[in-house]
Amino acid sequence: MDVLESGGLPTEAMPRVDWGRAAEALEAIGVAVYVSDIDGRITYFNKAAVGLWGQRPALGESMFGHSWKLLWPDGSPLPVDESPMAIALQEGRAIRGGEATVERADGSQVPFLPFAMPVFDRTGAPTGAVNVLIDLSDRRQVDLAAHRLAAIVESSDDAIVAKDLNGVITDWNRGAEQIFGYTAEEAVGRPITIIIPSDRRLEEVEILTRIRNGERVEHFETIRRRKDGLEVPISLTVSPIRDHARRIIGASKIARDISERYKAQERQMLLLREMSHRVKNLFALSSAVVTLSARQARTPEELATAVRSRLGALARAHDLILAEVNPKLASTKTTLAALIGTIVAPYDATQIRVTLDGPDVPVSGHAVTGLALALHEFATNAAKYGALSHESGAIDVSWSVEDDELILVWAERGGPEVTGPSEVKGFGTFMADMTVSGQLAGAIARDWRAEGLVITVKIPVQRLSA
Repeated sequence: MDVLESGGLPTEAMPRVDWGRAAEALEAIGVAVYVSDIDGRITYFNKAAVGLWGQRPALGESMFGHSWKLLWPDGSPLPVDESPMAIALQEGRAIRGGEATVERADGSQVPFLPFAMPVFDRTGAPTGAVNVLIDLSDRRQVDLAAHRLAAIVESSDDAIVAKDLNGVITDWNRGAEQIFGYTAEEAVGRPITIIIPSDRRLEEVEILTRIRNGERVEHFETIRRRKDGLEVPISLTVSPIRDHARRIIGASKIARDISERYKAQERQMLLLREMSHRVKNLFALSSAVVTLSARQARTPEELATAVRSRLGALARAHDLILAEVNPKLASTKTTLAALIGTIVAPYDATQIRVTLDGPDVPVSGHAVTGLALALHEFATNAAKYGALSHESGAIDVSWSVEDDELILVWAERGGPEVTGPSEVKGFGTFMADMTVSGQLAGAIARDWRAEGLVITVKIPVQRLSA
């Protein structure tokens, strides 16, 4: 009776194989197994082998490897005489491992791991070989799924981080590198507290407590610190990580940078404050327009005409200011003189209280909006508190271009007594300053002189078409 042997020659102490009992066992294990004689003819196979090959060979006739196509793992043909079974028969030694693929008659492919072992008789003469084929299809699917998951994690813009129950980082994807500034090499192995501000460390204690209890933390908004020290608002989701025995061994975190949302909320609040400021200004300006018109009107009809004219000019000025919400207006081209004239027209019916002096400077794009906002604030404040609030008041607006820089001077005179700047900067003043320094990349300065307020604005010429 033949003996199965796994590499060396048999010894007298090695037991014989009862093929009847062996066949029952080989059918029961569900692993593909077949046996060939010394010439390569198949003398035994189990059902699992038929399932792997996709066909049933003829016992004692079919040659191993000739009834199906063998491939290397890269898909190239695997010659039969180079297969593990051939080497086991030719050289009398066991061949373990070395992944291969069988291509069935229908074209489907099954990756497998062969374990080919020679068979010897009691005298040590080779009589054939047995081959155990481990189907790797399930493992391949698991590997593909793992690779897909890894690719998704790595390509995500969100930070995906894993840590153990002691808070030590074990995984760190590219999104985490982009959001927090640490590379994976710098972060893995270090405590998660490297990105947590000191005043928020208790959050981590609470999160770990909840994770140990098997809880999931969803959409928790907080602040984390980048490597460069800057703080970034994030939305955090934390889930327990379990091992094969369902024991909690760590936590996975998905952190989304919500800086843009925070900025949008800030912009929204700023716009709401500006709207409130504008509405209040409209009431004040309407009152100022009526007061200015009443000083010169001799009849109710003249008063109505003057008020309508000034309110119409005021509406045209607001059209320029509202260009931010109207793309067509945002692309309007005009000149600095025309822009200033439109802004001050509601306060200067006689066209002698405001003088304009400067070269023909073109203004276009969103610079029209920015300048209109700033000039409107200057005119509004002059009408409420400055030169235009007094009958004898006047304003001289002059500008020049020097070294690719626009220099505009707004000089008030003849108004009420100048008391100097208020301790609290009003919203309108804040908006004007922010527009000039931010949107227009310029600078603004105020000088409260005895004869009246002087405002100097400097803006790069290239910004006038931005």
